[in-house]
Amino acid sequence: MSSVETQQEQLPQSDPSPSPNSCSSFELIDMDAGGLYEPVSPHWFYCKIIDSKETWIPFNSVDSQQLEEAYGSGKDCNGSVVPTDGGRYDVHLGERMRYAVYWDELASEVRRCTWFYKGDKDNKYIPYSESFSQVLEETYKLAVTLDEWKKKLESPNREIIILHNPKLMVHYQPVPGSDEWGSTPTEQGRPRTVKRGVENISVDIHCGEPLQIDHLVFVVHGIGPACDLRFRSIVQCVNDFRNVSLNLLQTHFKKAQENQQIGRVEFLPVNWHSPLHSTGVDVDLQRITLPSINRLRHFTNDTILDVFFYNSPTYCQTIVDTVASEMNRIYTLFLQRNPDFKGGVSIAGHSLGSLILFDILTNQKDSLGSIDSEKDSPNMDQGDTPTLEEALKKLQLSEFFGVFEKEKVDKEALALCTDKDLQEMGIPLGPRKKILNYFRTRESSMGITRPSLQSASGTSMSNIPKESEFCSSANGTGNDYLDVGIGQVSVKYPRLIYKPEIFFAFGSPIGMFLTVRGLKRIDPNYRFPTCKGFFNIYHPFDPVAYRIEPMVVPGVEFEPMLIPHHKGRKRMHLELREGLTRMSMDLKNNLLGSLRTAWKSFTRAQYPALQASEAVEETETEPESSSEKPSDDNAEEASAAVKEEAPPISVGMLNGGQRIDYVLQEKPIESFNEYLFALQSHLCYWESEDTVLLVLKEIYQTQGVFLDQPLQ
Repeated sequence: MSSVETQQEQLPQSDPSPSPNSCSSFELIDMDAGGLYEPVSPHWFYCKIIDSKETWIPFNSVDSQQLEEAYGSGKDCNGSVVPTDGGRYDVHLGERMRYAVYWDELASEVRRCTWFYKGDKDNKYIPYSESFSQVLEETYKLAVTLDEWKKKLESPNREIIILHNPKLMVHYQPVPGSDEWGSTPTEQGRPRTVKRGVENISVDIHCGEPLQIDHLVFVVHGIGPACDLRFRSIVQCVNDFRNVSLNLLQTHFKKAQENQQIGRVEFLPVNWHSPLHSTGVDVDLQRITLPSINRLRHFTNDTILDVFFYNSPTYCQTIVDTVASEMNRIYTLFLQRNPDFKGGVSIAGHSLGSLILFDILTNQKDSLGSIDSEKDSPNMDQGDTPTLEEALKKLQLSEFFGVFEKEKVDKEALALCTDKDLQEMGIPLGPRKKILNYFRTRESSMGITRPSLQSASGTSMSNIPKESEFCSSANGTGNDYLDVGIGQVSVKYPRLIYKPEIFFAFGSPIGMFLTVRGLKRIDPNYRFPTCKGFFNIYHPFDPVAYRIEPMVVPGVEFEPMLIPHHKGRKRMHLELREGLTRMSMDLKNNLLGSLRTAWKSFTRAQYPALQASEAVEETETEPESSSEKPSDDNAEEASAAVKEEAPPISVGMLNGGQRIDYVLQEKPIESFNEYLFALQSHLCYWESEDTVLLVLKEIYQTQGVFLDQPLQ
């Protein structure tokens, strides 16, 4: 082919066809092709800007077929909208544009493609415009029908395409100024290859996603606009997460898919970074930012400062409002577009996003029916009794209503009173205990207690408690019952319009933030008011991740749950390491046993001769005793067996009684240097098959669907 193309370049403009010798082999192909024309099969593509370069990506086969059917239906395409990519995008046929449904994204061009040419740099095929493709197809049809080849066409941008025969079609790109100087197309470098039909180009076309959606998962990102080392957005990273899940469903849930028990899990991103930085804070920061090391300071302002924003009452309110409202908005829109959806909803957060979700979940209420009535007072529990008088009547303390009325203490103010406050109002000890216990019980029934927002001077302040509802109080008196216990800033936490089934935290600093806020222990009986499950998933080298279970059972040391490899068993290097550790322990135990035996025989040799008979009796009885009493090695093996058979550790009800902390297995190359892969470990979850498989396994277990083969 290269020799043919070289000879093509030397042809004069008057006769751009190759010499008979150069193309004789191609001319022998399909010589009797006259009259055997078959229409080309079109395929739909969309244009994506990747690394500041246009890249044409094919729709999956199902979407392309739907677009072609809508195109050929004979109806007016101007008002035709076709959902694609699992309903996440809409294609407006009349505009030939593709729009994102659930998030903001630049619209991309859509094209019905039949003819392609190879690009200059990346060797990827680029489709011609629809109008010029039609001209090429008509020329090709005429050439096939009449068996007359060596057709030359000129594209709208003055490029030359020559159809030598069905197997050889080339595209000459003009050099700027070629028309003025009269240069010919054959003198302008190596020609491009032209192909007809998508089946003749190398491109991956997926079959499409299952139509049935079993579960919906919202994914919240962490600090900064980029979510991985390639500086991709949350939308692109969630796309990878979703693609990995589709592949794992085909490999690990194959039986359930074949039996049509399951379809797929939909993952939708939630972006809060853009709304936060559109508040004008970036302009304010720029005025005070030093001019030196500009790129590093810009990176700090755009990423790391998000942590400080979340600890600010003003911007924390913006963040939690954005996250909650976006999830509510997307959920409502999703139900509108999927009216038959009957599945559950879960949420997942990465890094700081998991902390945001944790705080929002902590401040939910079990009942979803009283959302509107609590908008104005989200920090106080309205309860079932609307007035203080009825509450006191329920406690059989109606005689104290006059005291509270005189002090102008309503139900909300009473909830903020301490034991000392009630004592100063003249309330006896017994009624004081009843009142304090009443508010504690009401808050416990709702899952949490609301923070005390007013300091002694009446000013708003952050709440960093000593003890809390999370942390069991030793004496159960004073203000301990009224602290929310997670040290959140004074903001109004929005309500979600659904109850999440599971909360997945990836590389989460929740444990660290709770500790810094002053929380020492999480009550084992505590659970989220509206969410049943909680999984803290992390990479062992992730510098941002912290454990949760030691805060529930601080007096017990135990390892986190090891996430199985998606191909089963442990990674080879981990098994080898454990084998070497076990072997070294065995050698150590055997050596100690040998030294112990030698020491005993050495000490026996010092006995007097008169006691030789006693020594003989001891040696005779030793085998019997050794047969009855296991050796040190056997004892250790027996204790290990007992440990394996021991009941699982109770880590409270935060995850419904199940384990909370789950650790990934590091890759062999990562085990060589923990520090080198620390940053990558914090960003590895989006493409981690092990992480995605754990998410799918836990989600489908709630529906009674399990893996084809349990992983070990």
